[in-house]
Amino acid sequence: MPVVRLDSEVDFAGWRTAARSLRAQGVTPDDTLWTVDGEGDLFAPPLEAAAATGPAFTAPREFLALAQAVVLHRSDDRFALLYRLLWRLAQTPHLLQLTTDPDVARARDFAKAVERAAHKMKAFVRFRKVDEAPGEMETFAAWFEPAHRVTERTAPFFARRYANMRFSILTPDACAHWDGDALSFTPGADPADAPADDALEEFWRTYYASIFNPARLKVGAMTKEMPKRYWRNLPEASLIPQLIEAAESRSQAMVSAGPSEPNRRIVRAALRASRDAPYDGAAPTDLVELNAQVQACRRCSLWRDATQGVSGEGPRSARLMFVGEQPGDQEDLAGRPFVGPAGQVFDRALAEARVERAETFVTNAVRHFKHELRGKRRLHKTPDAGEVQACRWWLDNERRMVRPRVIVALGATAALAVLGRPTPIGKNRGQALQLSDQGQAVVTYHPSYLLRLPDEDAKAKAYAEFVEDLRFAQRLAA
Repeated sequence: MPVVRLDSEVDFAGWRTAARSLRAQGVTPDDTLWTVDGEGDLFAPPLEAAAATGPAFTAPREFLALAQAVVLHRSDDRFALLYRLLWRLAQTPHLLQLTTDPDVARARDFAKAVERAAHKMKAFVRFRKVDEAPGEMETFAAWFEPAHRVTERTAPFFARRYANMRFSILTPDACAHWDGDALSFTPGADPADAPADDALEEFWRTYYASIFNPARLKVGAMTKEMPKRYWRNLPEASLIPQLIEAAESRSQAMVSAGPSEPNRRIVRAALRASRDAPYDGAAPTDLVELNAQVQACRRCSLWRDATQGVSGEGPRSARLMFVGEQPGDQEDLAGRPFVGPAGQVFDRALAEARVERAETFVTNAVRHFKHELRGKRRLHKTPDAGEVQACRWWLDNERRMVRPRVIVALGATAALAVLGRPTPIGKNRGQALQLSDQGQAVVTYHPSYLLRLPDEDAKAKAYAEFVEDLRFAQRLAA
């Protein structure tokens, strides 16, 4: 039985060379043993040179990309799994499209785990300043323990982000070093090699504590995004237990205190501008001014029960504008559109449609949260046509300033605000509707509609249609 001895745990080039030779000679996966000993000899005992026993075979690019990620996983059988897939691809060229195949599913799970590990490394590496010689560039170092062997894969990200900073990232697998010009790598290190705390970490802890919002705390979601295995490397982690413990009392204090009073001068100016500006006349000159005026809007009565007005957000040069119905409970508290449960569905669909939310403008037809109280809960109520018309002045001004190529109306209320007439969603999906300002409109479901569907099959079908509508709008705006 051939024993393939690879040079390192991430020796993709060695695996590829050995796999090509084994495959050409017809050596089956069951007859091959893969191991890592660091000596660099591919075969022990050496394979005798032999002619290929089967037809020429080329691995698809998709497989090579998958293999480069899987090799970084910590599973001991990753090399054998990849060779088994390579062997089977010769008989089943479309094997990688069979998502239910156990080998394919396992390899894709490995690749996803590696991508998650790289993402966590980007998020949770914390640099500490180390002493340098007089006149030299500032030097920083960080200790990190990635879930998988992603140091070499992720290091270029840090070199791009901190191009003017000399740094080292120490991990048990490998160490990455950036001198301001080039990346280099050395063998793994020990935690004792990492620097101790520096003075800047106290500032970072103060900042983290100040931005912590106890009203939005979800411990399960937080620990999923920030697993406890990384806490020992994060200076702010020492604050987390006490912040969690005090979250409920702080939230109650925030609710009891009520909203803070805004600057009176700004309020008077915004109130005057909001009341005096006619619907088709003088208008705010920029989005910041518009948002200030929204806070003093009295065009309808919805402001009385809302925490604040919620305007749109996004770049003024956005080609794509999304218009929802109105702020929900969480949007009313946060002062930002689409941050609650519907916003999470919206963000997930945008990601699947490959639409960058940061490059779009997201807003609503109505600026204040319309609701009714049931006990302590604030339940959503649909705005009526008069309230939509009263708020349309704000939407028209956002459209005037942003001038998007395509406006996506999310739901019937948004369609009424954008098109000025009732527009059935089901009959008009997937179409480009011409607007009077030379832009185009697309109508689709509101993300909250997808949350309310009780039937799972219907929900999956509607969600797929929603994602396709987002893709369609993105193509129109390109």
